[in-house]
Amino acid sequence: MKKLRIVFMGTPEFAVGILDTIYSENYNIVGVVTAPDRPAGRGQKLKLSAVKEYATSKGIPVLQPTNLKSEAFLEELQSLDANLQIVVAFRMLPEVVWKMPALGTFNLHASLLPDYRGAAPINWAIINGETKTGVTTFFIDDKIDTGAIILKKEIEIETDETAGQLHDRLMNLGSEAVIETLHLISSDNVKLTKQTLEETKTAYKLNKENCKIDWNQSAETIHNLVRGLSPYPAAWCFLTDGNDEWNIKIFETTIELEEHQEKTGRVVCTKKEMRIAVDNGYIKINKLQFPGKKPMLTADLLNGIQLTLNAEVK
Repeated sequence: MKKLRIVFMGTPEFAVGILDTIYSENYNIVGVVTAPDRPAGRGQKLKLSAVKEYATSKGIPVLQPTNLKSEAFLEELQSLDANLQIVVAFRMLPEVVWKMPALGTFNLHASLLPDYRGAAPINWAIINGETKTGVTTFFIDDKIDTGAIILKKEIEIETDETAGQLHDRLMNLGSEAVIETLHLISSDNVKLTKQTLEETKTAYKLNKENCKIDWNQSAETIHNLVRGLSPYPAAWCFLTDGNDEWNIKIFETTIELEEHQEKTGRVVCTKKEMRIAVDNGYIKINKLQFPGKKPMLTADLLNGIQLTLNAEVK
């Protein structure tokens, strides 16, 4: 068995779950590379990445380069004398970094590659109505998510599952995949599968435009968008009522398929329920957020606001 000296690269909570599993399995983590501290909140206090907080609590050395090609960073990384690097939810690495360790650099990606290469694979799998997804480990090359595959692990996407719920399950699955990958590498049993480079389903970066709800689409398409963006960054739209207009976020919906004569986008309310008329039925809004307020159940919101018969979304 080869003795591994690992540098782990990652930033968000998803990466922490993987890092914790590697640490708990007693692998030798000689350093962590993560994003620089950034000002956040009203007080603009410096916020540490989730990975830095974890690594610091375990006494693991932390590097936070702003420039991955800077001589100072490269010298510091080289001095850790790692023979393997693991990347989970981090930036694209320059060749000089991913080629540095003798055993290479592998990435954990939250999709079944080659499908859903890109920044938001968990979200887009749900948005597109997929019924299965998974995780893939692969050795990094000079393109994004195209390197030779080490292994894949697959799970079903549950009915009405949100991106947040799937995120947590894939984090657990990813932990298993990374440990299996480490075992294969240390025992010299890796059998690589080359990826096709043809264009497949893409996990585009999420932005304000592709998170906006188009109420002219089918109930199923709208429902999948909402759950695929819940709890973050959240699907959104404008709600208008007379002269009032709000930019609202929607976190939880239910599909109600039925024929009706309502105009698409009309808001139909009772004292406790809010439904939006769409082409093939209604979208029932279960949880939403108005500007300046916390996310809340629709019934609680309707206790404090009354919408007229003219209310609509767009």
